[in-house]
Amino acid sequence: MSRSHRLFDLMQVLRRHRGTVSGKELAREAGVSLRTIRRDIATLQAMGADIDGEAGVGYILRPGFLLPPLSFTEEEILALVAGAQWVSHQTDDGLARAVQNALAKIDGVLAPDMRRALNDNTLYISRTKEDRSGLDLAGVRRAIRAQRKMRIMYKDQNGAVSERVIWPIMVGFFESRRFLAAWCELRDDFRRFRADFIVKAEFLDDCYPGARQQLVRQWNARDGLPCNQQDGS
Repeated sequence: MSRSHRLFDLMQVLRRHRGTVSGKELAREAGVSLRTIRRDIATLQAMGADIDGEAGVGYILRPGFLLPPLSFTEEEILALVAGAQWVSHQTDDGLARAVQNALAKIDGVLAPDMRRALNDNTLYISRTKEDRSGLDLAGVRRAIRAQRKMRIMYKDQNGAVSERVIWPIMVGFFESRRFLAAWCELRDDFRRFRADFIVKAEFLDDCYPGARQQLVRQWNARDGLPCNQQDGS
């Protein structure tokens, strides 16, 4: 591997961790020695990368620095194609259009000899049954990003309908079902709502307090609710 590719890969590892990471972990992920990592960190810092930390403590990359783009490997392109197929077949129309637009942009900058991999048909991702929910998932994603509350009419598994004000934090796609993870004001706790059980949804102007990422961390700490938890109960 050339040194320029190694530096690029090191930047990617630092970006992926988003927090302080030890030199040993960087060396393990990059497949090089700790001594090489220290030299490469010094090189990146000299190039202008805002990397805080030192040997024995750990390193963290501050945002705002980009290395010149490098071409994709064939395996990286296949991974992007697989991810794009999954999004197209398993999520909703808005995300499907977005991922196809992204692939078109990638195709526009690829070298001609690498475009074959982008159009490779050796991978197949199954298509799920059509989701019958009328929930506007694009609107839900906008509400999540803006931390806006939602008012929903929710039908439980027994057919009983209740009105809820929820704080949406994530959308989940599992096989043919779509779920909405949220804090429920009625239950004063996290709940998982099936999109096809949401009879009506209204996006409110009110924003919920705190940071959504903190709520996500709390959700993940509970493993996304126990499997025997009734959806939206």
